[in-house]
Amino acid sequence: MTRPEWKISEGLTEYDDAVALMEARVTAISEGRAGELIWLVEHPPLYTAGTSADPADLKDPDRFAVFQSKRGGQYTYHGPGQRVIYTMLDLNKRGRDVRKLVCGLENWVIAALAEFNVTGERRPGRVGVWVARPEKPPLPDGSPREDKIAAIGVRLRKWVSFHGISINVEPDLEHYEGIVPCGISGHGVTSLVDLGLPVTMADLDLALDRTFARIFD
Repeated sequence: MTRPEWKISEGLTEYDDAVALMEARVTAISEGRAGELIWLVEHPPLYTAGTSADPADLKDPDRFAVFQSKRGGQYTYHGPGQRVIYTMLDLNKRGRDVRKLVCGLENWVIAALAEFNVTGERRPGRVGVWVARPEKPPLPDGSPREDKIAAIGVRLRKWVSFHGISINVEPDLEHYEGIVPCGISGHGVTSLVDLGLPVTMADLDLALDRTFARIFD
């Protein structure tokens, strides 16, 4: 496979602007007028509601702007210090397998985290990437504490994917208090800096660049 175009936007990208660009690019890819695109952005603080979002999971609706998103999944947070990776990939060429795509995105995150000696893991029934926190007290049922470090939500149009991944580098984790992240209660949310790692956004971008081909080429 030819490597997708790789784009990194500086500053904060408004969510509506990102959706408009993705919509246009996906149409162009499906019509053969453009190639695939991996687009890395940061957003101002906001919440998005996926197609499975439960209104009860929006605990503080007046805190930040709330956007109805047509991606899969439930409520999630985006904001400064979080790398959002929009993946516009042509599954007509890569195989029309949504589960394989989601698994590939998870594996990509896991590979990038491993560059910083962080063990990211997937969990049955919980899309995204999780980090074990044995230093924290267990949950009330006695199960070990795990924190989410990356969320995944995708949409397909004519077998071209868009939306994608968010990975926490150094966001304000308190901002997650306004929602039930991805509809999962009990477990928490973490970031690379919260784990004690002095990782910058540029560091993560390089790790994502280095590991992409292992999963998708």
